[in-house]
Amino acid sequence: MTDRIEVLAIGRVSVDLYPQQTGPMRDVRTLSKSIGGTATNVAVAAARLGHRVALGTKVGDDPFGDDIRHALTSRFGVDTTFVTTHPDLPTPLAFAELNPVEEPTIIFYREPRAPDIDLFPEDFAAAPIEDVDILWIPASRFSAEPSRSTVTGILDRRGRRPHTIFDLDWRPHFWASEAAATEQIQPLLSQFSIVIGNRDECRVAVGTEDPELAADRLLERGVDAAVIKLGGDGVLVAEPSGTRERVPPFPVEVVCGLGAGDAFGGAFCHGLLSGWSVAESVRYGNAAGAIVAGRLLCADDMPYVNEIDEFLAERGSAPP
Repeated sequence: MTDRIEVLAIGRVSVDLYPQQTGPMRDVRTLSKSIGGTATNVAVAAARLGHRVALGTKVGDDPFGDDIRHALTSRFGVDTTFVTTHPDLPTPLAFAELNPVEEPTIIFYREPRAPDIDLFPEDFAAAPIEDVDILWIPASRFSAEPSRSTVTGILDRRGRRPHTIFDLDWRPHFWASEAAATEQIQPLLSQFSIVIGNRDECRVAVGTEDPELAADRLLERGVDAAVIKLGGDGVLVAEPSGTRERVPPFPVEVVCGLGAGDAFGGAFCHGLLSGWSVAESVRYGNAAGAIVAGRLLCADDMPYVNEIDEFLAERGSAPP
């Protein structure tokens, strides 16, 4: 890409395998291949909506790493300038178990450790950290070294410019314990302008699942907006001005619960880049998330603008 990057997402990547059958893995006979990882999916989702997006991560020097690079550039239009290659560690795999479909289990293969943990400052020396419109960082970046120190240094470079977004992204697999996650996440909150998380993620980050109290605690940390996902109750948006709004969800029949939150993230970025309010961006994100919840895959099934607009129109809700 030669144009200025609008979104830089930094995080994990994997080759994802989705079963064609529901239920436990022992009953699965066929799988579909895609790519995934929270930051990867958000990058793809934002690129699908017409934005110039780069991903910062690391893959193995193997056929799966080549598959990821090829998919990002040829299928999804994501800039891979900051997707580097580890000479020794294998590219991770992630298997989805649709049991149940609403909350699938992810079976991770990231041993002895994933290349995307071995991120170093030199991997991002030329990255537009200070200038990119949106910097998106999931909490799992801080679960292990050297990724933790590298991304903390990136935040120091960033200086909490808008929009620096913290996706609380609680994945127990990556942490020694919930207490260990809390210890790392809490001190970082003040370095972000927007924090996004569900009830469980708020418990880890600020010690409470109560959305109103969680919003209070995040705002006390100096964030410009707290975006708290409430499942079937929608999303709570809280801002320092005192504005609080619950944005309702769009109910759909769930095919696979994976990827909906990342589709939300990409569409939320689209809203911010379009100059919409946080609440308007959340509503657009809710629509994108509902669409992907009704599909099997993550990256490959991220919606385009016309699909989200048509989805909203069918439900009597015009785009912002």
